[in-house]
Amino acid sequence: MELKWKIKPFEALNVNELYDLLKLRSEIFVVEQNCVYLDLDGKDKKALHLIGEYDGKTVAYVRLFDAGISFDNASIGRVVVDANYRDRKWGHDLMREAIAAIKSNFDKDAITIGAQLYLKKFYESHGFVQTSEMYLEDDIEHIEMVRG
Repeated sequence: MELKWKIKPFEALNVNELYDLLKLRSEIFVVEQNCVYLDLDGKDKKALHLIGEYDGKTVAYVRLFDAGISFDNASIGRVVVDANYRDRKWGHDLMREAIAAIKSNFDKDAITIGAQLYLKKFYESHGFVQTSEMYLEDDIEHIEMVRG
């Protein structure tokens, strides 16, 4: 069974979709990564939300931004796949969908991300190139990467 993709602006998310995506983000970025940080950073209202569902459950998610919101370029953030489904390599499907959605919704080719350093090779496989030195964000090593 394949993932079912939905893309919505914040205002179009229903309460269950919003709850599910915030729960997934919290499970991974706060609990799994043992990182206390403010996930609700005020940018969700400016994002397009790409949601991957499997059997009715949100298992993959990213936020998509037009240029000038998070970076000078369009950007992808909060890239997350439910830990119980990572063996299916859906992170690659998620990134392909996200890159295509940036192009179709914002007509942009250049995309910047703030990537966790340990995922550098994953993002390189999708055409991203490191453009910064390592920096700490919420005590996790990150690098800036650009595609296009």
